[in-house]
Formats: sequence, structure tokens, C-alpha cells
Amino acid sequence: MDTGELIRRATAAGITIATAESCTGGMIAAALTDIPGSSAVVDRGYVTYSNAAKMQMLGVKAETLDAVGAVSEEVAAEMAAGAVQNAGVTLAVSVTGIAGPGGSEFKPEGRVCFGLARAGQTAQTETVEFGAIGRANVRAATRDHALELLAQAVLEIERETGS
Repeated sequence: MDTGELIRRATAAGITIATAESCTGGMIAAALTDIPGSSAVVDRGYVTYSNAAKMQMLGVKAETLDAVGAVSEEVAAEMAAGAVQNAGVTLAVSVTGIAGPGGSEFKPEGRVCFGLARAGQTAQTETVEFGAIGRANVRAATRDHALELLAQAVLEIERETGS
């Protein structure tokens, strides 16, 4: 579904959304708020590029960052869960990754970890390897995938509630 449809359906279902973004720097929130009427759905976007911001704004644990690093499903889960809790929203999507250029043998360029949290539920996570397709392309692909995760979650909530 396109972003306009996502906003329309979320509005009709009474769903509110927050974003927690690292490698996209606010691109997901921008895509959502490009749509007229998005203020009924989008509560806030957290741009937490540094580890300190992830800890201060979203409650990501220092122990998690020390153990697995910022680009990990564990951190993505804590980011999304923190956004839901702090914003009091229905859904939050989080992204943390290596847009490039660069990377390492263990965390290559184009690796992005996603989190999707829903109020009262455990955050779901996944890692997508976009590859070394260039910084702008990794960021755009990350934005698009995050929007698709939100769309799927809205559809799931509609099914559950009969909205």
C-alpha cells in the first residue's frame, strides 16, 4: 500500500505511530508527514543517530550497545519499544544500520536492522542486507521497507479489530 493509504487506514483505525531512526535520519517520519492529514496518525519521530541519543531518548541499554553494537536486532527492538513507551503510541518502527560508505567484515555496508513495536506486545525484528548499493539507495530502501512494515502492522490491527 502507498503511504497515503497507510495514513488513511491508520486514521480510520485510530492507530498512532512514532518512528525511531538512526541511519535514515528522519526520512521515515518525513515520508509519513508528506501526506496531508498525517497529524491524526504521526505523533513524533526520534532521530537517534548517536548511542547517547538512543539511550537518552529511547531507553536503549548501555549493556546492549556494549554487547552487540548499535547495528543489531537487539538495539532495534529496544529502540522501537522505547518509542512506543515514551510516545504512548500504537505502533513504532525503528531502523539502525550502516548506510555507507564503509562497514566491516562483521557489519557490512547495507545491513539494516528493523524493529516494529506495538503497544503491549514484544517488538518484532529483522535484518535486511541491502548490499553496497550506495548511501542514498540504502537509506531510501530502508525508508521504503519501514513503511511497508508499518503498512503490514496496520492491516494486522484492522483484521484483529474489524476496522
